[in-house]
Amino acid sequence: MKTDATLTVFRTFDREPIATLERTPFETVDIWLDEMRVLHRGRAHFPAFRRRDILLRLADLMKAERNDLAMTIALEGGKPLIDAHIEADRAIHGVELAASEIERIAGRQVPMDLSPAGAERIAFTRREPIGPVVAISAFNHPLNLIVHQVAPAIATGCPVIVKPADPTPLSARRFVELAYEAGLPEEWCRLALLDIPDAEKLATDPRVAFLTFIGSAKVGWHLRSKLAPGTRCALEHGGAAPVILMPDADLDAAIPLLVKGGYYHSGQVCVSVQRIFAHASIADEVENRLTQAVADLVSGDPTREETEAGPLILPREVERVSDWVLEAEKAGARIAIGGQAISKTCYAPTVLVEPPEDSKVSTLEIFGPVTCLFRYTDVGEAVRRANALPVAFQAAVFGRDINRTLAVADRLDGSGIMINDHTAFRTDWMPFAGLRQSGLGTGGIG
Repeated sequence: MKTDATLTVFRTFDREPIATLERTPFETVDIWLDEMRVLHRGRAHFPAFRRRDILLRLADLMKAERNDLAMTIALEGGKPLIDAHIEADRAIHGVELAASEIERIAGRQVPMDLSPAGAERIAFTRREPIGPVVAISAFNHPLNLIVHQVAPAIATGCPVIVKPADPTPLSARRFVELAYEAGLPEEWCRLALLDIPDAEKLATDPRVAFLTFIGSAKVGWHLRSKLAPGTRCALEHGGAAPVILMPDADLDAAIPLLVKGGYYHSGQVCVSVQRIFAHASIADEVENRLTQAVADLVSGDPTREETEAGPLILPREVERVSDWVLEAEKAGARIAIGGQAISKTCYAPTVLVEPPEDSKVSTLEIFGPVTCLFRYTDVGEAVRRANALPVAFQAAVFGRDINRTLAVADRLDGSGIMINDHTAFRTDWMPFAGLRQSGLGTGGIG
């Protein structure tokens, strides 16, 4: 069944409409895909110096609109303005990073005289653009994720079609417009506002060389199963990030970090702090201090400078989180704070104590402002519980004894293990990869 020919964009906080955009007909996309194949064959006409100059001009244009970009992020995505400004800055830096990486796109010499057959021969590798790229993005970082998916395509000389999340197309649209202003020929980067069936049709088209997908695991793995033979992909999904607090953890430092990592963007982050395992000797103190810190969070309108926890992306997500918390409470969890909707778009920052191990909040990605607190006595058991899920992305361990802390970190599953920092920490040039069901391939610019 086809959706409407237009897409209405709403303010996440109060559900007031802020824009109406035309959907992209697949007939247009079909023309673009043929065009992209021709561009790829003639890629020598888009040399590295031009790509670098365009990206650097794009970064300058974004700097001039930094505040407007941040406000768009806050309006359409609900991210508090204090964090939306940080996202805008990261996006600008990401474009600059992509430009700087162009000079490092190089092959290497292959040693050939390691066997008699290779003696007196010379071989070397070249790095070449893979071909047409399709980027399907998520709502939670509507500008920076687009940069992560599109700027490397531009840098490497791959034509790209970007399909943003339906709730948050405005940041992507402005990014593409600014890329054109910076001198990027339109045929090298297209914005496609597609419905779900057409988005799947695009992703699985045999003319696509590479799919980069950020979003739900269910959709991502489904798309991978239907990719045309030869199409490569990178998938970035979510997790249920664990944190282990050792008996000697510095709680003065740890608690603010856990609150930031757990309630940043109201928990709508793929590596958000979700499961906190505190040693029994400090568990009561952790609960008291964490609860007080969460109580002090300012919730509400994301466009206000003081807001720290904004709305969830859709009202149905508030209902889902509420259902999951209620289910956990009925099964024996204790609500230390929160546990209710503030409005149809906002859910109160919540701490759940000892939810059952088989409850949704303990086994699935909450993607809401909820953290779960568990106590342990044996660190080996805490590690087992932390590693017990089919998802693995980033994890953390806090402790003063660096040798013991590193030993625990070495046993935690994840591509990024933080020491005395929250699980949502990253920089845009570090490798970023979901393991097991959390993703495929490695992200990061550089």
